[in-house]
Amino acid sequence: MLHENLIILVGAPRSGTTMLQRVLGSHSQIFTHPEPHVLTPLAYLGFYDIVEKAPYDHINAAEALRELVDELPAKEDDYLEALRAYPSALYAKLLATSGKSHFLDKTPAYALVLPFITKLFPSAKYVVLTRHPMAVWHSQAHSFFGGDYHAALEKNPLVQPYVDAIGRFLLAKNVPYVHVRYDDLVTDPEAHTRRIFEHLGLPHEAHAVDYGEHQHITKSFGDPTAVEKHQKPVTDSLETWAQDMKTRPEVLELARSLERTLDPKHLEAWGYPSASFFGAVDKAQAQSTKKSSVQSYALKRRVLLGLRENMQKNATLRASVRKIRYYCDVLLRT
Repeated sequence: MLHENLIILVGAPRSGTTMLQRVLGSHSQIFTHPEPHVLTPLAYLGFYDIVEKAPYDHINAAEALRELVDELPAKEDDYLEALRAYPSALYAKLLATSGKSHFLDKTPAYALVLPFITKLFPSAKYVVLTRHPMAVWHSQAHSFFGGDYHAALEKNPLVQPYVDAIGRFLLAKNVPYVHVRYDDLVTDPEAHTRRIFEHLGLPHEAHAVDYGEHQHITKSFGDPTAVEKHQKPVTDSLETWAQDMKTRPEVLELARSLERTLDPKHLEAWGYPSASFFGAVDKAQAQSTKKSSVQSYALKRRVLLGLRENMQKNATLRASVRKIRYYCDVLLRT
């Protein structure tokens, strides 16, 4: 597989990446799969970064790997070539069975290791989708925390790490990319998908915008909670965050505090500058976001988050889960 035929879709969780993935995946030459998570682990093998905990001596393993790489003829370049071979083989085999020419990898967590990924695939085609950071937070809070903004911010902060990581990527311009704002994409999907296909070197296919008319792989990963409701990009969710926050002064104040922690240069790069950051709130009519019906995807996330929180507080529960894990390991041992 030519690395120029790899498409990396960069975006924060809850920013519309699943929708854009389905639009692009509706092109006759693009194959995609819900959030492969193939590249992130490669960034933490010890040469570039390291995991905090592992079922092996990861500290010595990292040091040994660095010594090994130092003996390679081209050192880091040879190491990158070896790492590149693994995902490239997977992508190539998927493409071979699909009959298409381009593979699209959309995994939001990749945004947090972009310096590594751009080293690994400097020739890939990068597509960046940004959404108003407060809209991201609003979507997260209402999708997984029952509208509790404080809980979302405390238990799984998305805004700060993703604004920072993607902002740095956009400003660095280490690789070519096409950048689209969510607001612009849903307002004029035809124009902006045309821009994206042009960047990818593919002919424009107008039918791709109607992603609901095409078949897509739907498995455990990716976010089906909203994208399944529509057949194409719509503007329904553009102002819901502003309308909701206008009804909740305490949340709006927390939002202003959160915005002050973000680098203005990164917000500018995202397309949501500080000067007009809360302009939508000033114009919005106060309207609380209705609680959405509980879907299996969201329910699973809530249950797992709740259990994990209880595990941290309850030593007896932790011991019980470890015992269950032990018996499962014994039963599954071959």
